[in-house]
Amino acid sequence: MKKTLLALALLSTLPTVVLANQAGDILVRGGLTMVAPDTGKTPILLGGDDSTMTLTVDDKTQLGLNLVYFFDSNWAVELLAATPFTHDVTIQDPNGVLGVDGAKLAEVSHLPPTLSALYYFDTGTSLKSYVGIGLNYTIFFDEEFESAPASLGLSHLELDGSFGYSVQVGADYHINDKWHVNASVRYIDINSDATFDVGGESIGKASIDVDPMVYSIMLGYRF
Repeated sequence: MKKTLLALALLSTLPTVVLANQAGDILVRGGLTMVAPDTGKTPILLGGDDSTMTLTVDDKTQLGLNLVYFFDSNWAVELLAATPFTHDVTIQDPNGVLGVDGAKLAEVSHLPPTLSALYYFDTGTSLKSYVGIGLNYTIFFDEEFESAPASLGLSHLELDGSFGYSVQVGADYHINDKWHVNASVRYIDINSDATFDVGGESIGKASIDVDPMVYSIMLGYRF
């Protein structure tokens, strides 16, 4: 018992990093970000009718970047950025309409910049937790059908840009007065209308609810 108390006493004398964020502080972070879209299946319409075919979008991990500016010790604004995410789009064709059930239909790239307001809690420790709410605009580009679907007459795939909200929780663990490790989880509302041609006719449509969970772990530096 005495040894335990002595050990606890010694640990209590070790220096800890207890830093309050201050107005004008800037945090720059970089690390891994995974975008995990909603696992629900999106129905495909042909000429306005249900084709019985559906789409799913896979997860992707990429380099994530963000920048945080503090107005005071509690309130900050964050810009989330990343290198482009490229997702595989898979088609489910259980009734053999095109005979491509489970095939990779297309690749779609996007950028999801998100601007958020953050509130940091007064924890009094090296671990600074926060919550945030923001606005996202997702830009889709490089939409391409794979060679097999293209040979079946599918072409001219286009996805509209998407405005939506985001919510997040996260925390910074300060290693010292400059460096910290950040982890966050956020939900982003991303919905896009997809259109494509079938046999040269513009009859293909799908409303894709991407609605991903976004997981990040980053190393950050305070300026």
